[in-house]
Amino acid sequence: MAFSPVIGSFVAADYAVFALMLLVSAAIGVYYAIVGRGQSSSREFLMGGQSMTAVPVALSLTASFMSAITVLATPAEVYRYGASYGLFSLSYVLVVVVSSEVFLPVFYRLGITSTYEYLEIRFNRATRLLGTVMFIVQTMLYTGIVIYAPALALNQVTGMDLWGAVISTGVVCTFYCAMGGLKAVVWTDVFQVGIMVAGFLSVIIRAVVLQGGVSNILNHAELGGRLNFWDFDASPLRRYTFWTITFGGTFVWTSIYGINQAQVQRYISCKSMTHAKMSLYINLLGLWIIMLCSVFAGLCLYSVYKHCDPWTAGTVSAADQLMPYMVMDILRDYPGLPGLFVAAAYSGTLSTVSSSVNALAAVTIEDLIKPYTHMTEKHLYAIQQKEYVVLHKICCLEAAINIFGIIGGPLLGLFSLGILCPYANATGGLAGLLSGLVMSLWVGIGAQFYPPLPEQSRPLGLTTHGCNFTIAADAFNWTASPTEPSLYTTVLQQNTAERPFLADNWYSLSYLYFSPIGTLTTLAVGLVVSLLSGGMKLNLEPTVTLMKEDTMLFCFYKLFKERVSDLSVSINNLQDVLSLSTTFLYSFSCHPYLGHETSRKAGPHKKQREPIGKQ
Repeated sequence: MAFSPVIGSFVAADYAVFALMLLVSAAIGVYYAIVGRGQSSSREFLMGGQSMTAVPVALSLTASFMSAITVLATPAEVYRYGASYGLFSLSYVLVVVVSSEVFLPVFYRLGITSTYEYLEIRFNRATRLLGTVMFIVQTMLYTGIVIYAPALALNQVTGMDLWGAVISTGVVCTFYCAMGGLKAVVWTDVFQVGIMVAGFLSVIIRAVVLQGGVSNILNHAELGGRLNFWDFDASPLRRYTFWTITFGGTFVWTSIYGINQAQVQRYISCKSMTHAKMSLYINLLGLWIIMLCSVFAGLCLYSVYKHCDPWTAGTVSAADQLMPYMVMDILRDYPGLPGLFVAAAYSGTLSTVSSSVNALAAVTIEDLIKPYTHMTEKHLYAIQQKEYVVLHKICCLEAAINIFGIIGGPLLGLFSLGILCPYANATGGLAGLLSGLVMSLWVGIGAQFYPPLPEQSRPLGLTTHGCNFTIAADAFNWTASPTEPSLYTTVLQQNTAERPFLADNWYSLSYLYFSPIGTLTTLAVGLVVSLLSGGMKLNLEPTVTLMKEDTMLFCFYKLFKERVSDLSVSINNLQDVLSLSTTFLYSFSCHPYLGHETSRKAGPHKKQREPIGKQ
């Protein structure tokens, strides 16, 4: 490897800012532990006593899955593939509407603590148990990478101690989860959203100043092909297009906001369904702000390194190190600001991990312990507070991969089947879930063994002609720039003949399509099997499926109908008044005395004056 230019390292002020973020997060947990001493049930601990209001829950929803991976990886994706990533903002609108209109009303009406309770109510216990196990595996794997991957990236660029960061994050997160319950998690998320935005802004403002203004950054992005919002290429192999993001992204995020325990647990902790729905719609603003910051940070990244890509040059070894590299490069003369950005990244980690840990504890208590034991609420509360949070936290550190789309897709299909299809039975639900999981695992694992070639995913070109230092001889250019052939691409092209047919078709699908594949397979198989196994004879309680009264559209229709009815009554009343007035006037004009009053006063014998011309 060639020499990598020294761009600075963490100083005391940076560590102080990072430590302050951890201390404030821990203090929030202590506060709610003191305030909530009267909590004596696991439901109060897990659901906040269903007393939360819309705004803090909305900010918590925003923070929950805006992890350090978002802070570090999203700008890198924009740097490599362009600002089309920002089209996720459109997906968020669809996700919020579907979640608030389809899933939230049913979950809130049933008053459940774990979303997987619904699966037993709607189908049977076996389906509930399988769904719970899938969720636990998914969340533990995801949480593991959320903790470890950002710590590794920041360690290699800033010199921050790897295991010190991992352990301190884990200890603080476990502490305030165990001490304060859901209320502590929600209010810590509120604080951490502010830190995330502040960290982004510190980098963006400095980059704008260095590059001579926002217009210059946008001009550089346009010249580099990064303002590619409206790419309507229908190829499912492209990593990001309008269709992959708006269609595939909607499925991915609906599996998070619609049915994921971490999110559902938040909005059903609101004190009313109105507050719950409001929290989702207010959360939309938070998602847009975070997305705007991360996309523009990616454009800043390109503007700064448009002539000297650090990845190709070998100064960083992975894409998720690009953002920390720029932070240390442009903020090294401002002690404390690199620490603020790292605090922003770890705020994302804390919010995601605390949400996941709290959700894991909830499903463990509600789905794996309560149905099979006869413990009192005090015993369940003690287990929740002291043992299971810590247990799950330790297990999460062993995880290595992110499989949200692979597992979340089939689960979304199962819940959609139960809520939207009244004739779907337990046999169909279980068959659909297993089929969807097999399909998702097939494409997901295949993609790991045969990753898509650059000519299929089409990253945008990057260059190193402006670098003023020696480039590593073994530095790979993974961007497939037409002017600088990639060693990585060359190796893959040499092995193309060895790739099976499915590798360049099925396994090369955009990762955003993994979730729709699982969802649609589950729905299709579930419906067919249900119909073949007597699903039409099923008698269900209407409360376990979506009712027309649940939707906002029906409320608007009902309100419109009432207004029209009121208007109709008013018009009828007005017609009655006009009719009465006409009758009165007619009677007035036809009365023998009133109608001829003027002529009598003139007198029948009084001679009328003739016109002057006739006299």
